[in-house]
Amino acid sequence: RLLGISLPVVETTSAQAAQVFARALPIVPLTTRCIDSPGRPDPANAAATIEAIDRAVADCLAGEASAVVTCPIAKKPLYDAGFRFPGHTEYLAHLAARHSGVQAMPVMMLAGPDLRTVPVTIHIALAEVPKALTTELIVATARITAADLIGRFGIARPRLAVAGLNPHAGEGGAMGLEDERIVRPAVDILRAEGIDAFGPLPADTLFHARARAGYDAALCMYHDQALIPAKALAFDEAVNVTLGLPFIRTSPDHGTAFDIAGKGVARPDSLIAALKLARQLADTNTKAVAA
Repeated sequence: RLLGISLPVVETTSAQAAQVFARALPIVPLTTRCIDSPGRPDPANAAATIEAIDRAVADCLAGEASAVVTCPIAKKPLYDAGFRFPGHTEYLAHLAARHSGVQAMPVMMLAGPDLRTVPVTIHIALAEVPKALTTELIVATARITAADLIGRFGIARPRLAVAGLNPHAGEGGAMGLEDERIVRPAVDILRAEGIDAFGPLPADTLFHARARAGYDAALCMYHDQALIPAKALAFDEAVNVTLGLPFIRTSPDHGTAFDIAGKGVARPDSLIAALKLARQLADTNTKAVAA
C-alpha cells in the first residue's frame, strides 16, 4: 500500500502455498498480532517474529515446506522483549535440538555464483580469534561443510581450501605459529578421513579466479576473511546458508535497512538469490534422499 503496488494476497497454509503462488502472494497467518510500523523496530512485534520463525521450522520438520528462507530481523527489539539468543542461527539450532534431542552445530556459509566461503569463527572480536581457534573446531566445521556440499549441493567429492590464519599462512612459523600448530593438524585429520581438504593456504592469493577454480568452498579462520571476498565478488547475490541443520535455511546477506523502508529503493537481488538457492538445495536434497 505504501508504494502503490497492487498485488493479490491469499491466506493459505504452507502445504498449499505453492499452488497459490502463480496467481497471488500466499500468506500463512499467525496467531500473534503484528503492529504495522514500517521503518520503526518495535518490541511489540517480537512475539510475532518468533512465531513466524517457529512456524517455518515446524512446517519444514513436518514435511509441509522444503526450506526456511529468513529475512533480516532487528535483534534489539527481540532482546528488549526477552529473546535470549544472539540471532537467527542460534535460535534455529535450538529449535532443531528441541525437535531431535541432539544439539546441532550450525555452520555459516556465504554462497555466491563464483565463491563459497565458510568462517570457522564468526561473531567475535578479531583479538579473540587465535584463542577461539582450535584444531577440533576446524575439523568439525569442515566435516559439516563437506557433508552438506555432498547432500545438499550435489557435489560428489567436495574440495575444501583451508585458509591460513596469519599472513602467508604463517610463513613456516615466522609470522605466527597457529597455522602449523592448529590449522595444519586439522587438515591432516580431514585428509585421513577421506575429505579432500588442503592447506593452510595464504588468504591473499586464495580468492582470485584461477585459485577459485581449484576448490568448492574455502574454509576461513575468521568472519571478515570469509565475508570480504564473498561480498566483494557478489554483494547483491551472496546468500547466507546455514549448514548442519536438519532443514535447509537460507537468507539474504544484508540487514534490515530501516532507513529506506517504504521508499521503494531497496534491491531484492539477494532475497531472490536466497529463494532460488533454497529451491535448488531442496531439489538436490530430495534427489539424494530418493537415491
